[in-house]
Amino acid sequence: MAIVRATLVFLASMFLIWSANASDPPKKVTVSLYYESLCPFSANFITNYLKDIFTNGLISIVDLRLIPFGNAKILDDGSINCQHGVEECELNTVEACAINVWPDVNDHFKFIYCVEEMVVNGTYREWKKCFDKFDDLESHQLVLDCSSGVHGRKLEYQYGAETNSLVPAITGVPSVFVDGKLANDTYAFETAVCEAYTGELPEACQEAKTTD
Repeated sequence: MAIVRATLVFLASMFLIWSANASDPPKKVTVSLYYESLCPFSANFITNYLKDIFTNGLISIVDLRLIPFGNAKILDDGSINCQHGVEECELNTVEACAINVWPDVNDHFKFIYCVEEMVVNGTYREWKKCFDKFDDLESHQLVLDCSSGVHGRKLEYQYGAETNSLVPAITGVPSVFVDGKLANDTYAFETAVCEAYTGELPEACQEAKTTD
């Protein structure tokens, strides 16, 4: 009798585990964008391509990560040398801090999109106006304090270490990795996302198939 009871308990447990797994939603596709703030190609990609996933519904299946470091170099003395100069280092850190202060991708992307749109328009020195998109004045100060302090530098070191450890190494920016794999065509990353997703595809993927 004890054996039968144990068997029934085991089967019930296995059924519960199976049911839980069966009801789990498909895992989102991780999209990691490696870029630098003042790179015209990065700014163009963010404002004219990446933004589309927020309007066509693809963001519902994407875990988007933004890594603002690009072709910068960490020197032996601990300083960071950015491809487009000191202002780019400052803006890379500002955007890193925005990601840290506003972890919700919808929030920090709104800010970063605003800054990068200014890069495209040549008005990026007015980037603080992008704070106007957020009512929380305290968070504005948190971003400013982070970007001018030690924490902002630590964030950039972390992004630098991640960027420098990529396999394959990036040869330019913007570079997009989809679920850890370098996208063959950065500007067609949406196709790679749709191919990687294992659940029911959103309408954006269906439209992509009909236009191929």
